[in-house]
Amino acid sequence: MTQEQHHSIALAPHPAFEAAHQAARKSLAEGGIPIGAALARDGMVIASGHNERVQNADPIAHGEMSALRAAGRQRSYRDTTLYTTLAPCAMCAGTIIQFKIPRVVVGEARTFDGEVELLRSRGVEVVVLDDQRCVDMMLTFQADNPDLWAEDIAE
Repeated sequence: MTQEQHHSIALAPHPAFEAAHQAARKSLAEGGIPIGAALARDGMVIASGHNERVQNADPIAHGEMSALRAAGRQRSYRDTTLYTTLAPCAMCAGTIIQFKIPRVVVGEARTFDGEVELLRSRGVEVVVLDDQRCVDMMLTFQADNPDLWAEDIAE
């Protein structure tokens, strides 16, 4: 991707990415971890969700998992794109691989690089937007809540 293409993506994000970003902001407002995700098919949002570990005391309720749960049963995920505000962790990457989601659009991977390379090694197209809003939200959250962040990523 050229620098020019990168900027055009960042300036005009997909509505599903905006749904993921709004979900992350909702989680933050609820006192949770600000990570959101949305599943889309044919350019339409099927469902969105956010990290609910704090709100529901559920250790596997990461943003991606929440969005997939909200989407309900799907006959196939092979024609979907998962949008997420932060690079997926190992658990979420495993779910993406398991359901054969072919494309993941990541808001940012600076504050947590997750399993981007694992996804790519398994044939998943990963686009990292490097969205400054996502970076700023996570930097602030990580600085203000280091113990909660460490718990979320099992450190």
